[in-house]
Amino acid sequence: MAARIATVAFQGIEAIEIDVQVTIASGLPAFTVVGLPDKAVAESRERVRAALNALGLALPPKRITVNLAPADLMKEGSHFDLPIALGLLGAMGVLPLDELSSYLALGELALDGSLTAVAGVLPAAMAAVEWERGLICPAPCGGEAAWAGADLDVLAPNSLLALINHFKGTQVLTPPEPRLAEETIKHLDLKDIKGQESAKRALEVAAAGNHNLLMVGPPGSGKSMLASRLPGLLPPLSPAEALEVSMIHSVAGLLRDGKLMRQRPFRDPHHSASLPALVGGGHRGRPGEVSLAHLGILFLDELPEFQRATLEALRQPLESGRAMVARVNAHVTYPARVQLIAAMNPCRCGHLDDAGLACGRAPRCAQDYQSRISGPLFDRIDLHIDVPAVRALDLALPPPTEDSATIAKRIAAARERQSHRYAALKLDRPVRTNAEVDGELLDQVATPDADGRKLLMEAAERLKLSARGYHRVLRVSRTLADLDGSADVRRLHVAEALSYRRVVLGNEVTRRT
Repeated sequence: MAARIATVAFQGIEAIEIDVQVTIASGLPAFTVVGLPDKAVAESRERVRAALNALGLALPPKRITVNLAPADLMKEGSHFDLPIALGLLGAMGVLPLDELSSYLALGELALDGSLTAVAGVLPAAMAAVEWERGLICPAPCGGEAAWAGADLDVLAPNSLLALINHFKGTQVLTPPEPRLAEETIKHLDLKDIKGQESAKRALEVAAAGNHNLLMVGPPGSGKSMLASRLPGLLPPLSPAEALEVSMIHSVAGLLRDGKLMRQRPFRDPHHSASLPALVGGGHRGRPGEVSLAHLGILFLDELPEFQRATLEALRQPLESGRAMVARVNAHVTYPARVQLIAAMNPCRCGHLDDAGLACGRAPRCAQDYQSRISGPLFDRIDLHIDVPAVRALDLALPPPTEDSATIAKRIAAARERQSHRYAALKLDRPVRTNAEVDGELLDQVATPDADGRKLLMEAAERLKLSARGYHRVLRVSRTLADLDGSADVRRLHVAEALSYRRVVLGNEVTRRT
């Protein structure tokens, strides 16, 4: 008779049930793990053997076979240690199999029998609720698992011995409490930036509607400073959003101490990042930066310095809000609803508008430099702003009176209007901000008045806006109306939205206001 313990494997953030089957039969002593295990799973034999020896339990000198079913699915990770150990203990008669069968187990064993934190406990806990099972996980991950629901029976022992004592009735494991990450990050304030009022306005509009933003300006003009202050303008994650973001970080093994995230992620990869690092991939199909920034900010500084293929791979996630990683054995999909904030110099030297500092190849160098970014990628960015060099006169001025907290209140009010509007429409899919609206819904909520429509039609003809560019103007116009507290999109909203558009014609990049 085989002892059976349930655990999970992961495809993206989806948990797939794995049946761990353990048999102890007569024959030459052997310990074999089958079912397409990777190196970490195959090495679990030695960790399990050492952990049981530390508890004073020796494996019988028989043929031990562990099968991980379904056998045609690749098994990866060290979290199979605990279910294999529990299956052995059940087969040896140490633990009751009828009680173990009602739990889903995952955890890594140390050589002394203690349990070590593993990735993916939160999606495993959500799956356990769906499959009407309890969950056994390491103590450091207990606070993470507790967020799956009050009805979930969670056992989070520090060691294998504590778990055995619990099932024997000599020790009672207390249920873990849900834990939130502390707000240790102090956001930077926009008051620190002198001048750049138009850029601050664009940053406010981008934050209000979750729009993508591109800043173009010479070195030292404050592009990175502006981007680093955007997290302080955004509202905190809602409980549902926090759970959604934390599931991705849980699979990636980035949740600290099993605490649910409270702040929106801010990811700023270096321009040398590879395509798998940015979009996701690798041997195990791990989430990339665009997925780790889900419902947060992806900041790409020095945008043209990224590899061309890497930037082009962002086009699909920016449009659909999902990053698809295709591998020979599986196709993995991760959520990737991000706000892209990009910054770049107008040319390689960065001083295109200053004849005294510009290189000898200007303006040809600007065309070559900016042509590294394709037109379709430019088209997916809602707001394009010039960030000129800061003058010494601006630096001598007193600090601005309006701080980030004041601007954040206006942004929160605008997002609240969007939330109420889309909740009242009872849509088939969740829509949080104006940046996610398209199709008939966009026409319904963002159609401007007569004067605004006339201006938009004229501008679309003159600027030769693509269909995507046309719709993005409408979305930005809707956000500007929400910031003004206006129910209707008016001409002035359309005019300001058009001023943020950038038109790409061949290798020449021009700005139309």
